[in-house]
Amino acid sequence: MTAELKSTSQGATMVLTICNPEHRNALGPEMYAAGVEALSVAESSAEVRSVVIVGQGTTFSAGGNLQRLQANRQQPPEVQAQSIEQLHSWIEAIRTFPKPVIAAVEGAAAGAGFSLALACDMIVAADDAIFAMAYSSVGLSPDAGGTWSLAHAMPRQLASELLMNGERIGAQRLFELGIVNRVVSAGQAMTQALAIAEKLNDRAPNAIASIKELLNDAPGAMLSRHLASERDHFVRNLHHANAGIGIEAFLTRSKPRYE
Repeated sequence: MTAELKSTSQGATMVLTICNPEHRNALGPEMYAAGVEALSVAESSAEVRSVVIVGQGTTFSAGGNLQRLQANRQQPPEVQAQSIEQLHSWIEAIRTFPKPVIAAVEGAAAGAGFSLALACDMIVAADDAIFAMAYSSVGLSPDAGGTWSLAHAMPRQLASELLMNGERIGAQRLFELGIVNRVVSAGQAMTQALAIAEKLNDRAPNAIASIKELLNDAPGAMLSRHLASERDHFVRNLHHANAGIGIEAFLTRSKPRYE
């Protein structure tokens, strides 16, 4: 079976499914371009308000295909560099995508699979899900933004432990560390992710886009500059039609229907 990234719809939510069951949903170049294209289409579609990324079956993603990586060792370094650049384009597309992206994790999320989940805005994980930055176990260093995401999400010592030891860590522990948003019964990650997405779909998309942009910019911004950015976003959103809809709905205790 050919590895692919399938795109389907659940209401206003686009579902991207990692499909490579023969290799535990290992990621590959054929998925990277598809991921970037799918998000590009979703960004310009008013019908899509959120995205959920899930693995086919009972595994989210085992990360890189080690057989492909072993073969690439016989190729010029530029071959692997180009592949990683494609992966990184997908990661950047997720981070800068102006709509919420939720990872629904069942089973294992290892290596680049873990990094992919970390690139999402939220993570819903089954209670038996296992995460691992397994790169060092095979003599490799991380890609797909794994070091960046963990360095921003937890103290250096904890990030060092996860990245250097490459040990498996459960969903509950990551929930306690603030990395996972929800821990649910096995088999329910997708259901819960869609439920969260549905709630987000009811929010004003322009406000959600501003929140995501501000969150992305905050770690590297000086306070004065970030306050100015918050001001500009607030004023722009106040004068958007959705603010009038939202405020009126709140005052009249009715359900807002945002544009």
